[in-house]
Amino acid sequence: QVQLVESGGGLVQPGGSLRLSCAGSDVIFSSYQIYQVGWYRQTPGKQREFVALINEDGETAYSDFAKGRFTISRDNAKMTVSLQMNSLKPEDTATYYCNARNLQNSNYNYWGQGTQVTVSS
Repeated sequence: QVQLVESGGGLVQPGGSLRLSCAGSDVIFSSYQIYQVGWYRQTPGKQREFVALINEDGETAYSDFAKGRFTISRDNAKMTVSLQMNSLKPEDTATYYCNARNLQNSNYNYWGQGTQVTVSS
């Protein structure tokens, strides 16, 4: 069974930093499968929105609000994907979800349970 487990959320003051981690099952980081791993976020009453993603080859993409403040990284040996978030703003408050999508078969698309990030003074 494929699992994604997020950690690292919490309460931080505006301007502060947090590092989120997503620990995944070995199949996601296997050389035999091609999984794109990303972070999304959601606030109550709103649709889940894209934050950042990283491909197997290390290629990354960011939403406009994340560019210059957030950095996504991937460690296949440790089977984790991290999201370093700096210069946090109150509007970054949300539940952050890790996603793993198989680029060879769209039926394999997995989500973690989410981790809460609250930016407030």
